[in-house]
Amino acid sequence: MKPWVCLLIVLWSCPAVPAAGGQVRDAMNPELALPAEGGGWQWDRRPERHDSRTLYRYMDGAAELYLAYGFRGLTVRRFVKPGAPSITVELYRLASPADAYGVFTFERQDAPAGIGQGSEFGGGMLRFWKGSHLVSIYADGEGGGVESALLALGRAVADAIPETGPEPELIRSLPGREFGLREGSLRFLRSHILLNQRFFIAHRNILNLDGTAEAVLAQYLRGGEKLHLLLVRYPDPQAAAAAYGSFLTAYLPDSAGNGRVRTEEGRWTLAERQERCILVVFGAATEADADALLREAKGRLPRRR
Repeated sequence: MKPWVCLLIVLWSCPAVPAAGGQVRDAMNPELALPAEGGGWQWDRRPERHDSRTLYRYMDGAAELYLAYGFRGLTVRRFVKPGAPSITVELYRLASPADAYGVFTFERQDAPAGIGQGSEFGGGMLRFWKGSHLVSIYADGEGGGVESALLALGRAVADAIPETGPEPELIRSLPGREFGLREGSLRFLRSHILLNQRFFIAHRNILNLDGTAEAVLAQYLRGGEKLHLLLVRYPDPQAAAAAYGSFLTAYLPDSAGNGRVRTEEGRWTLAERQERCILVVFGAATEADADALLREAKGRLPRRR
């Protein structure tokens, strides 16, 4: 057997490392002393870890979401208690805090739980992000003490993650509730495929979202009408200019290059480029509403250092 194959087998099968206080360090994340129990549920002591090759099999085809945000590894722990449903803890390590935030916002739909840097709890599942990690904790059924155990495990896992990280800088460019921002609608994206799943633009990647650009999408309510604001930031002005030209040609061919069109449904789409950023308002009831949102967002754009 080749030496490197032996090394892979040793790394995959190596046991978790004991830590103080009833915690056990994770072999893939040795800086993390993960909990061995919570709310009366005990870890079954069966280490399970996944990389990008085995993630597809574990998630049964749902791996693309995590891979789009720079997936680095997954640790799975199952907790058991006699006569009670088992509880699964999934600890995803992403490329950066911004990516962990992105995965969290992409699927967010429930009320916050006050755990980690952002969380939601509902339907028997707790999700939160902290630093470069996204955590999902869920039970295989209902029963006495399950919900409190989910929260207890969540707090313990959050405490075990030493790092924190900022939300993506571009988030601060979004106009807030005073402009009608709908809570929970914000999404941080890097892929045009994921963007289309939340707001369809085009089958082709007309905004050139190739992983080097960052995008935020949010929904607003203006005068009782819904509209969307999309901000995309590129590595440099040249990339933004190329993407802007592609978008105008494919999406707004009737705008005569000025990025303003009233659709057949009577809705307004406005698009502008500011240095290395593109801003687009979709579906505004009036041109004035779209203008107001664009002006506010432009004034909030981060300055390039």
